[in-house]
Order: sequence, then structure tokens, then C-alpha cells
Amino acid sequence: MDLVRHLRYFTVVAEELHFGNAAIRLGMAQPPLSQRIRRLEEELGVRLFDRSSRQVRLTEPGRLLLAEAREIVARVDRLRDLAGRGENAVLRVGVPPDLGSSVIAALIAGFREHMPEVRPAPAEMWSADQVAALTDGALDVGLVRHPVIAPGLSFGPMLVQRPGVVLAETDPLAELSTVHLADLAGRQLVLFPREPGLHEETLTECRRYGFVPEEVHEAQTLGLVLAGAAVAFGPQVRLPGLRWRPLLGNPLAWRISTVWRGEAGEAAVAFGAVAVQVLKENAGMTDDGAVPPRQVRARPASGFLA
Repeated sequence: MDLVRHLRYFTVVAEELHFGNAAIRLGMAQPPLSQRIRRLEEELGVRLFDRSSRQVRLTEPGRLLLAEAREIVARVDRLRDLAGRGENAVLRVGVPPDLGSSVIAALIAGFREHMPEVRPAPAEMWSADQVAALTDGALDVGLVRHPVIAPGLSFGPMLVQRPGVVLAETDPLAELSTVHLADLAGRQLVLFPREPGLHEETLTECRRYGFVPEEVHEAQTLGLVLAGAAVAFGPQVRLPGLRWRPLLGNPLAWRISTVWRGEAGEAAVAFGAVAVQVLKENAGMTDDGAVPPRQVRARPASGFLA
């Protein structure tokens, strides 16, 4: 058993006194959290919480453990921070897989240029997984899509991306210069997997503008779109068999920012600054959501895998 991780879970539940709220804060489901608290209780041989249908309360052993657990977790975090300042310092970075390989590569190259003494260790993770990893101390900084419910975490500057629609080249809408969301009626839709907050916001805007997808698929490839079975939203792509068209009025807004736990270290701050620059230059993102004159550079990055 990873004792430090379980103590971290314990401190969050003790602060919230609500397993559901603690699970949201940790970016995980409630049943696994309850199981890990029971495992900790079994390991220590004491009951840490009195649970009822109405409330959760700390037991006396739980109250005695809380101060020690906080100190242990804080000491481990300090040790990791000190180790990260050493000669072989590593910055553990989370990035969303749908960001595109060329954008991720530009992020890493830009960070290396700014801080050559720190080695970036990127991990492709969806937003909820990044929140859990940051809370556990497994990541130093992340790059997440909003909305994200993450009490205890801090966010960098918010950037906005205005996606267009990706269609099969045989779709009649591919002949238009711009597409209204209502024009997509009767079609199925592909969305990024495991981004529930973004899904809900996107589908809400689709319904608001008259597009109710016949079916919604979760995928990070464009196979269904290539087959003419669905459409997708994303940054501009230039792939055989596909056409990208801007959405009339730019009704969709995808927000992204850096995120970290506690006080941001020098390396995390540097990564955040690089991320803002790279996402503006390579992914067409802006500070205020306005579409820039040139949304995509000469070699745009696809948000999906071909």
C-alpha cells in the first residue's frame, strides 16, 4: 500500500467530511476513494470516520491522525520539491492527448530553451486524470481543458480556442465556406474521450444553436468522420478525405490553462509562460476568445490522431 497517497486521501476526506465532495476534489470516483480509506483503516487497525447516511465525522483516532498525516504529506511534498531543484531536476508535466503531437513537441522544445537545466517529463493524460495526479503529487504541473472542478489547485492564464467542424470531403457541407451548427442536423458527432465537462458545455451550445446529434461517440481519431458517419469539432486539419470549415459566429469556446498544486515552482511558472506562447502561436488560441486574423499557422496541428 502506498501509505503517503492513502494519507493524502484521508486528509482531503477529513477536510471535506463528505466522500462525494472529497472525490470531486481528488478528481476520482467515490467508490474507489471509500475503498482506499477502508484499506487505510485496516492497515492502521482503527476506524478513522463515523459514517452515516447523513454525515461523516472524524473519530478520536482520526482526529489524532489528521495533524500527523498533514505533516507527513507536507514533508513528502517538500522533499519532492527539493529533489526537483537538484542537478538532474525533472518537471513532470501533464498534457491532454488531443492537443496534437506537433503542439506537444513545441511545448517541450520551448521549455527546454527556457530552462535547459530542467528535464521535462510529459505524460499524455485527460483533465480528470491530471487533477488526480496533481493531488497525489504525481505531477508538478498540468495543462487541462475546462470546466474542471479542482478545489485546492491553482490555474494559470485562461486561453480560448474556437473550433471549427471537421467533415468528410463528400459531405455536401464541405462545399460551404462556413457552417452553422444548425446545418449539422441529422449527423452524428465525435467528441474527445474522457472530458465530461467539455462534452456537456459543447452539447449545450449545440442544442442552443439547433444541432442535436443523432448519436455521440467518444474517440480521439477521425475514422468515423473519414467514413462519412459523423462530424467532429476541432482546430483546422489538413488530411486526405477531410475538410475543415469554420463555424458561423464561432459559437463554441474551448478553454484551457495550466494547473498546479500549492505554490508554483520556478519550473512550473516557466512552463506556464511557454504554454501560453506556444498555444497562441501553434494552436490558434487567444486570451479573450476573439478569433485572431490567422487562426492557424502554415503547419497546423490536428487535435485528433489521423
